Amino acid sequence: MNLFIVICITMFLLTFLMMAASGGSAMEGTAASGAANASAQAPVNAPAPPEDHLVTTEHSAIVRGQPLDYTVTAGTMVVDTAGGKCELFFAAYTVEGFGSAADRPLTFVFNGGPGSSSEWMHMGFLGPRRIAFDQDGQVAQFPAPIADNDYSVLDITDLVFIDPVGTGYSRPVEGVDLSNFIGYENDNRTVGDFIRLYINRYGRWSSPKYLAGESYGTIRAIGLAKYLSDRYSLGLNGIMLISSVNDFTTMMENTPSDYTYALYLPTYAADAWYHGRLAPQYQDMKLEDLLEEVRAFAGGEYLSALFAGRRLDDARREEVASRIAVYTGLDREDILKANLRVLYWDFCEKLLSDRRLVIGRIDGRYTGPATGGSMADGEADPSAAALSDVFGMAVNQYINDELGFHTDRHYEPISLEVNEKWKYPASETSGFTQEKIIYEAMSKNRFMKIWVLCGYYDMATPFFAAEWTYDHVFLNREYEKNLMFTYYPSGHMIYMHEPSLAEFREQAEKWYRR
Repeated sequence: MNLFIVICITMFLLTFLMMAASGGSAMEGTAASGAANASAQAPVNAPAPPEDHLVTTEHSAIVRGQPLDYTVTAGTMVVDTAGGKCELFFAAYTVEGFGSAADRPLTFVFNGGPGSSSEWMHMGFLGPRRIAFDQDGQVAQFPAPIADNDYSVLDITDLVFIDPVGTGYSRPVEGVDLSNFIGYENDNRTVGDFIRLYINRYGRWSSPKYLAGESYGTIRAIGLAKYLSDRYSLGLNGIMLISSVNDFTTMMENTPSDYTYALYLPTYAADAWYHGRLAPQYQDMKLEDLLEEVRAFAGGEYLSALFAGRRLDDARREEVASRIAVYTGLDREDILKANLRVLYWDFCEKLLSDRRLVIGRIDGRYTGPATGGSMADGEADPSAAALSDVFGMAVNQYINDELGFHTDRHYEPISLEVNEKWKYPASETSGFTQEKIIYEAMSKNRFMKIWVLCGYYDMATPFFAAEWTYDHVFLNREYEKNLMFTYYPSGHMIYMHEPSLAEFREQAEKWYRR
């Protein structure tokens, strides 16, 4: 071969190999540089994705005089809602041996506030373990011991106690704002999404489903009935409303109307009767008989006088004031000065003022020394002060020691932050009502029954106001059988009176099984 050609080929090959080597080094350098940049841009100590933290334990308690074995699953479940992710704390009680788990009733339970955990219903009412109260709702020692709850409904229905976000151990995940879960609509969505998730995850679609709410929890329960049906086609078999308030126009904390004063009067009479402040002809009556008479006066002559306003003539004003005085034990002149309009905080302070005592708003049976605080926000309410620390100590002990769920997170019994930031669909809180929602929910689902439980001595949600609200739910006659009212000689928390708790338990068995 020509030597010149050989030299050219050799030079070409050497040049090609050198270029390939140079290009490869450049590519490797670019890749290494890219990897270094990616590493530099990666977040340092990025939070781990949220996970469920659940503990399952086995227990036994005496319920209705018989041993009952049950399983508790307690902890936080991650719920992904339109407002973001949260870790929602719950305690689920399930029982085997009562037929198929899928066919056994399932009841979701919560308190109100808004901003309250479920500790009250959990540790005082429905669960298989309860704070050891005497029959009048008092404890013999502090911290109070926890005992079996013979009046629990766990032998009838499985129970899931829910702490809404911001209460108990429930919190938004890191980086998500608490306000996304606060408010009527946000709360319905979050709690409703949890209920759907629990039912799906634990295979309870064929179970009869119930809600049980207390105080603001009764508003949540009615709102959930609509949300679950609209969003998930998830119908309910029943709703238990303890100390119901489904129309804010009946509440005296809001701008009271004439009928608001009338709706509180029977509760004033019940409290005065309990403390022996009535004239003998009324003090000697049975409470139920007295209240029938006061109801008739409040909804008739009294309401008519209030409606007349300044057009009411002096003679009739004097007559109505005298009737209010004999039914409430208050001074007639004080009633006249108030233009026949008695505010509950004045009633609480004046009924036993000669003994320098105030009575409770939450439960009028309780008394305490006058402190000068606000009765409306609970600061001066002896019935609230007597219970908050008792429940707070007990729920922490119970969840940690008996259920075995441990966390450094604080258990929030009542969140003032949640309460103060709460929002309603209407621009004015005082205008929020649920009669239309109740009517539609009961009319669309002929299998759904509602049970309203009222305490005679409850000034937070007076029983006559609950009656008025449901009197304005204009159900068709064939659906009225699904609505039931029961009454107890107790306060806002009807279970703080053992005879009332025992009566409830007998009625609950019939209600669930009818």
